[in-house]
Amino acid sequence: MKKILMFIAFFALIMTEAFTQDHRFDPPWNIPPKSKVMFTIPGVDNVPDLFGDINNPQLVVFFAGNQFMCLDDLIAAFKKQYPQYQRIFAETLPPGILAKQIEGGSITIGNMRITLQPDVYTAGKSRIDKMANYFVDTTAYAYNKLAIMVPKGNPKNIHGLKDLGRKDIKVSMPNPEWEGIGRRIEEAYVKAGGVALKNEIMDVKVKNQTTYLTQIHHRQTPMRILYAQSDAGPVWYSEAYYQQMINHPIEMVTIPDNENITATYMAGLMKNAPHKQAAKDFMTFLTSPAAKTIYRKYGFTTK
Repeated sequence: MKKILMFIAFFALIMTEAFTQDHRFDPPWNIPPKSKVMFTIPGVDNVPDLFGDINNPQLVVFFAGNQFMCLDDLIAAFKKQYPQYQRIFAETLPPGILAKQIEGGSITIGNMRITLQPDVYTAGKSRIDKMANYFVDTTAYAYNKLAIMVPKGNPKNIHGLKDLGRKDIKVSMPNPEWEGIGRRIEEAYVKAGGVALKNEIMDVKVKNQTTYLTQIHHRQTPMRILYAQSDAGPVWYSEAYYQQMINHPIEMVTIPDNENITATYMAGLMKNAPHKQAAKDFMTFLTSPAAKTIYRKYGFTTK
């Protein structure tokens, strides 16, 4: 009997460890560049929002993070169209964090400090407008709208933004302090249910911990839903679209136009761009037919 109890205890320990180490949905969801040594350890050594060549790059682009799904195709197409640029480094962190990195000159992630300065910065129109003094040129290149991400099967029967105010719904919500989408979602809450709905989700539910404020929603929200930590998350349409594209058990609840908002993605050519010609070429590329096709492939719209 003692041996049986010891076996049961050991088996329970193994199962607990397996549950706590469940990383089957973890990023990176992109295709990593090839190296002699491929060493990505889910949950330990995994940096999904830094792309490409950090050593002596010929072009550095800071992308608003929710465009991460486009980068494999986008960088490959740019290299094909402009073969003189092969060493490209890109970041896909929240635009507010990237703005602070630009202002401060560096960022530390884990034990790594990055001091590279961007040639091009992309973000929503409002942030680009606020940072106008940093740029010598700006251009709009893609558009997006909101949707609600839920687990496959939509077990909580969420049909719209008003449902996110329900007491039984655990919401994953971008923090408006540094994620521009947060403010836009708050606008949509007011459209759907007035100030009362916004206050319920962003005040009452934050205080009782049924609204979780993310730091990097384009990673945290899908992972929280995939690992059953949240029931729903308002996201950009393209983010829910992408999770379905890669066959994760995710569904999308669409938001009607009268409750939705439109985001305009803009790129700014930095005044102090270290690689000025490469920056100009990339700005031209972003509005090219090739780039527009890529953005549409991943659920964005273009003009």
